[in-house]
Amino acid sequence: MTDDATRAAEVLAEHRASIDRLDAILVYTLGERFKHTQAVGRLKALHGLPPSDPAREENQIARLEALALEADLDPEFAKKFLAFIIQEVIRHHIEHQK
Repeated sequence: MTDDATRAAEVLAEHRASIDRLDAILVYTLGERFKHTQAVGRLKALHGLPPSDPAREENQIARLEALALEADLDPEFAKKFLAFIIQEVIRHHIEHQK
């Protein structure tokens, strides 16, 4: 292997290690987020509140879009990602209503 190819393989391994660490952070962060949203769902069920809050969801989407722009992330991707998470949260909240 040439020096360039060896260095490229090292850089690739470094990037992949970073990606693996970030994937773990994402998974654990989502787990923590869902612990809180499940607590919110139980609280809403206990007090007869609706499982979804469209005004909050709209504010969260706008907030995430701004954060995405700051982070140099495609805001449309960020909105789709949050919409997916919100759907899952609402599903959990509905289950708590049962």
